[in-house]
Amino acid sequence: MAINLQKGQRVDLTKGNPGLSRIMVGLGWDPVENRGGGLLGSLFGGGGGANIDCDASVIMLGEGDRLRNNSDVIYFGNLRSNDGSVQHTGDNLTGHGDGDDEQINVDLSRIPAHIQKLVFVVNIYDCVKRRQHFGMIRNAFIRVVNPTNGQELIHYNLTDDYSGKTTLIVGEIYRHGTDWKFAAVGTGTTFASLGEVVRTYS
Repeated sequence: MAINLQKGQRVDLTKGNPGLSRIMVGLGWDPVENRGGGLLGSLFGGGGGANIDCDASVIMLGEGDRLRNNSDVIYFGNLRSNDGSVQHTGDNLTGHGDGDDEQINVDLSRIPAHIQKLVFVVNIYDCVKRRQHFGMIRNAFIRVVNPTNGQELIHYNLTDDYSGKTTLIVGEIYRHGTDWKFAAVGTGTTFASLGEVVRTYS
């Protein structure tokens, strides 16, 4: 039975799941339906509307929440960490369909000792040019699954109003002694790209 979290909650990930080392982090979202009017209609000139391309990424941080190397940013242009502990399964361009839109596999046992935290980010590709923001997205979530048995361990639905926000800091997995914990963050920002987010950790 998955633990359903609210914004700001923290929960043990490995302490109550002895032997857990491999996890799958799934992130999902749906575009708000465009009926040809309202906000989407005015932005895109009526019926069709451009697809909203959300991208999930992981920023691997060391002491003091600092990024040590740009190769520790895992995203559609760098799908695998150097040590192989974090692997992104690839880009989904539209967000259509049920279930996870993007998935990231993590082997907690292989994460280097100097990495203290994994920050999960979702941003809208080319948001300024396309004039898109997270007010056009609904049903956003992050979940953590045990891939060996398919059990969903953690589920966090992002329910805030993110109108005008173009990047979401969705959640964090971080070391707590010898264990790992998960934090439901759900913070929206107006950063226009993943690069801008990354620079805040440099």
